[in-house]
This record gives sequence, C-alpha cells and structure tokens, in this order.
Amino acid sequence: MESELCWMFIVGLTGGIATGKSTVAEMLKNKGAVVLDADAIAREVVEPGRPAWKDIVKWQGRKILNEDNSIDRVKLGRVVFTDEEARRRLNSIVHPRVDEELSERTRQIRSGSTSTVIVYDVPLLIEAGMHHKVDVVVLVCASRETQVKRMVQREGLQEEEVKQRIEAQMPLEQKIKYAHFVIKNDGELEQTRGQVDEFWRYLTNKMKKNSSNYSPG
Repeated sequence: MESELCWMFIVGLTGGIATGKSTVAEMLKNKGAVVLDADAIAREVVEPGRPAWKDIVKWQGRKILNEDNSIDRVKLGRVVFTDEEARRRLNSIVHPRVDEELSERTRQIRSGSTSTVIVYDVPLLIEAGMHHKVDVVVLVCASRETQVKRMVQREGLQEEEVKQRIEAQMPLEQKIKYAHFVIKNDGELEQTRGQVDEFWRYLTNKMKKNSSNYSPG
C-alpha cells in the first residue's frame, strides 16, 4: 500500500457460486489488501464443540456429522439448497457468528494499522445486509453457463444440482444495483486482472480523496 494513503477502507467482495470471487480476492491480496474470507470463517465457527456446531447438531441431529464429528458439508448443502426455510435457519445460526468474527478481526487490524484496505470476501454480503457495513461493494459476475461448468468440474456435482444451488441465491442481475464496481469473470485471467487493476485505481483515487477531506475532530 502506498505510504500516502492513510485512510482505511473496507471493500465488500461478493458474487454468485463459481463466479471466480476467490481469484479476484487473491489478486486484491497481491495488491496489498487484507482479505477476510467469510467462507473460511464459517468453517471455523462450525468446528466440533463450538456454539454454532452445537446448534446445527441440535437442529439436524448427528446424522449430519462425519466420523470425526465435523459437519458433513455435502449433506448439509443438500438440505439447505432444496429448502428455503432450512436455508434461513442455517443462516440464522452461522451468519451472526461470522459477522462477530469479522468485526473482531477488523478491530484487530485497525488497532495495528493506519493505512489498510480490508476485503470482506462474503458470498451472501447483500443477502445478509452486510453491504451496509462496507465502503465499496465489488460484484464478481459470470454467465450461468460458466458457473455450471466450473462447479461441475470443481465439485463433481450434477448440472441439475448446481443449477438448484445457483437458483437458491439472489440473481446476479439483482445484486448489480448494490455494486459500486462490477468485474466480469468469464474470460481469460489477464482480462480479470485488468479489471482488478482498474478497480484498484478507482479505490486508490477514492481513498486519496477521502483522506484529503478528512480532518480530525
């Protein structure tokens, strides 16, 4: 991060399933941003014995567990992606814990730095209302065809199962109206990198402007 930037910004990075959000997050990390991955945190908060894990087991029973007592994510996914009420129930268990952990980690980063870009990598940023907690929303998009192809190759799921998961999320077309910046990720990696470079210039200019307008109270 350039030394003249002395303003802390929080970027909300979101997108649909298999749109390439993790690729963009890694590029932003290489630019100097601190990336907080909500999916990784969500896996941590449901580790065996933790409060969210206990709530899920109380709700679904031990049939949802692997032999090592960890949550079987495939089984749980099949429950929540076919039942909207179940999906809401799971979100009500996991999201508050993830939100709390994100806030705590942000406080820790703020206490040790005066010049940082923090990226909240959150698939359900808008659905969870977390877009109100960030300074800029970046949406990573890809065509439905690209999403399905990537998920089939990456997760080994059937096409119908992938489409079911995509349809369970807010359509990308609706998410666009919340975004300050959209990255289209259907093409080559260099095309994506070029868009990330463009966003970083946009963000740098925004930070400089805010920093120059800032006067301590």
